Amino acid sequence: MVLIASALFFIAYRSIDIPEPNSEYLTQTTHVYYADGETDLGEFAIQRRDPVGLEEMPDTLKDAVVAAEDQTFWTNEGIDPKGILRAAFTNASGGVTQGASTITQQYVKILYLTQERTWKRKVKEAILSLKIQNQYSKEEVLEGYLNTIYFGRGAYGVQAAAQAYFKVDAKDLNLKQSAVLAAVLNDPNDLDPANGKAARSELKGRYQYVVNSMVEMDAISEDDGNRAYDKLPKFPEPDAEQAYEGQRGHVLQMVRKELLRLGFNEQEISGGGLEVTTTFTKKAMDAAKDGQAAIRPPSLGYKNLHVGIATVEPGSGAVRGIYAGQDYLLSQLNWAVEGGQAGSTFKPFALAAGIKAGFSLEDTFEGNSPFTTENGYTVGNQGDTDYGRPNLIAATESSINTAFIDLTTSMENGPQEIIDTAVDMGIPPAEAPKKDAWGFPTSTPGLEANEQVALGSQTVSPINMANAYATIANGGVAAEPYIIEKVVDQDGETRYDHKVQDHEALSEDIAADVSYAMEQVVETGTGAAAMSGFAWPAAGKTGTATNAADEVSSSWYAGFTAQYATAVMYVRGDGDDGLDGYLEPFYGGEFPAKTWRAVMDTVMAGEEPIELPEPVFVDGEAPEEGHAPYTPPPSPTKTRNTDRPDPDDSTDSSPTGDPTTPTGDPTTPTGDPTTPTGDPTTPTGDPTTQQTQPTTRGTGGQGGQGRQGRQVGRRRRAGHHGRRTTLT
Repeated sequence: MVLIASALFFIAYRSIDIPEPNSEYLTQTTHVYYADGETDLGEFAIQRRDPVGLEEMPDTLKDAVVAAEDQTFWTNEGIDPKGILRAAFTNASGGVTQGASTITQQYVKILYLTQERTWKRKVKEAILSLKIQNQYSKEEVLEGYLNTIYFGRGAYGVQAAAQAYFKVDAKDLNLKQSAVLAAVLNDPNDLDPANGKAARSELKGRYQYVVNSMVEMDAISEDDGNRAYDKLPKFPEPDAEQAYEGQRGHVLQMVRKELLRLGFNEQEISGGGLEVTTTFTKKAMDAAKDGQAAIRPPSLGYKNLHVGIATVEPGSGAVRGIYAGQDYLLSQLNWAVEGGQAGSTFKPFALAAGIKAGFSLEDTFEGNSPFTTENGYTVGNQGDTDYGRPNLIAATESSINTAFIDLTTSMENGPQEIIDTAVDMGIPPAEAPKKDAWGFPTSTPGLEANEQVALGSQTVSPINMANAYATIANGGVAAEPYIIEKVVDQDGETRYDHKVQDHEALSEDIAADVSYAMEQVVETGTGAAAMSGFAWPAAGKTGTATNAADEVSSSWYAGFTAQYATAVMYVRGDGDDGLDGYLEPFYGGEFPAKTWRAVMDTVMAGEEPIELPEPVFVDGEAPEEGHAPYTPPPSPTKTRNTDRPDPDDSTDSSPTGDPTTPTGDPTTPTGDPTTPTGDPTTPTGDPTTQQTQPTTRGTGGQGGQGRQGRQVGRRRRAGHHGRRTTLT
């Protein structure tokens, strides 16, 4: 009988080869770091595992595991014959196969076999264990085992376990900590000390068994054993297992998408042991999260009121911080990426285009409301305010809609020039050249060449808005935004190292003039109240846009210092719901500007104040024929419609009636909120149309204040026949 069994075993031994390891046990955790390359931001893992060499494991750990799991490990042949016979007998009698496997057998079962409990699997386990024993040294087997076995808390291998239980590296484990990790191997879930008094009591019994076994094996002295025996070590509070909670999930999804775009596959990302250094700084990330929390109304929940924030570094395009909105576990919509209608934050692109086309900051444009173009499009200022003939500095400072429409239509092919300038500066085109797989949008829905393009009905993400404003801060040189700085693989080879991709979008002189006009918004214009006392020279622009119900649906403030550009956006619901009566006051100079201030106070802490450039007053060859000389009124005044509060500024998304140029519908996110990487929902409703004539007309204008220059404008005023829209 023994001869027959031996013959069968020999045949089986010859016929069974060592198979390929189970793929999940060859994976390593991919670590994602902040920009310093050291501070953990998050991780991607099929199994959380960080292999370390046997030489990096303390002797106390190796001895404790051998004492707990296989005291004959260093002398046995890799199998437990008695255990195999017991398993066969128990199975034959209808029972369940028992354990008593050696460390080698456990390693084989994990690495090569399934977890089924049959005598056939047990025999195969024994054969493979013998082959492994003959092919690898004991040290190699123990190292593989200790980097593979599950310790609980999602940790595979001793390095992950040391961090999970004690927040130390494996090499720094002491005797007590080593004995605990060896003890929990017996039942990782039920012996977790975080699971209550009963679990801790069970763990203590197993722990004391391990300590006694180490003494019996002469791995430690009796005195050391006595000192360790009575009490378990101290356990830090375990980390929450929600690896994607809060803002971390939003950031990790952006990083995952960017890695895919850069050519890494899912297997490499989730199990390739990559070391990914991002552009995000903890300082800027915390500033965005804390800044919005400090300013947003506490009575308005995170479910409906969404804040999107992005901070970009001029010159490099590095995205340093974002705030995506609600906790990722509750909503996967990232409002720093999805964006909303830009409103008057789009006007600086029209200003830059106008100066490129030959106009000057000192040129004056139509500031009275309403104003009708030759094509019949009528626009109004907020409250139907009259400003006379403001120059472009005053028009930017007070966000005068009529002046920017006059500028747009005074340029040859003005709408397209504005779009081209915006795209050059960092606003993506209307359609991405290829499938949008980046960690941020590469298209701008609604970016259409119509007369009201400067008023911002297109959907822009805070990341792209901040990056485009960073172009102004960087003297007109635009850089591609990016979020991954470097990727190193598990062998230490650099797989990706970012190189700044930039180009000149504006001349340095034009950028200086645009910056100067935007400084007036901060100093005396629509953003002045929120910016009072800000310690660094800054420039910015407020913005609001309205939906089909003539309700303000997005509210913005975007601006920059010499060091950073930040954009803040407030939206509600699906991005097109009204803020009127919900967020009061709802203009860009209020909550968005105050949030920007709170964010940038933290981001800029420790930075030197750097003056923004002086204006050059670039003056080209823009047409002047046909214009009467401008005479400022003796006492410029503003008379506003009192139906609505005095705004910072506000823009509508479309004209009344049927203009001859397309107006486009308001657009929003391109993500599906039900999945982390999907496309956003599309808002309801059409762009706003307002047909009500104002009840009050102003008599003066702001144009008489400050620099005055040549008068520009060839368009019809209200009173001529033409369709009209008053923007709010």
